[in-house]
Amino acid sequence: MTATDDGRVRRLRPAVLLLAGVEAGLKIAALLDLAQRRPSEVTGTKRRWAIALVTVNSAGILPVWYFLRGRTRR
Repeated sequence: MTATDDGRVRRLRPAVLLLAGVEAGLKIAALLDLAQRRPSEVTGTKRRWAIALVTVNSAGILPVWYFLRGRTRR
């Protein structure tokens, strides 16, 4: 790694950590919401949503998709 690359890494580290924290928070919120809902209140199966939320690294897109499209109105 060159000195220039090391400088870039140092500048990008806070942004990467922030985005990782946001994604983790969204995933936790989506999983907690999913756990509290009845199957009839979820589009698709709860199991598929849970597996996808846990395994897919989506930069926060999948949890947001769950909140927008994966739930039915209570």
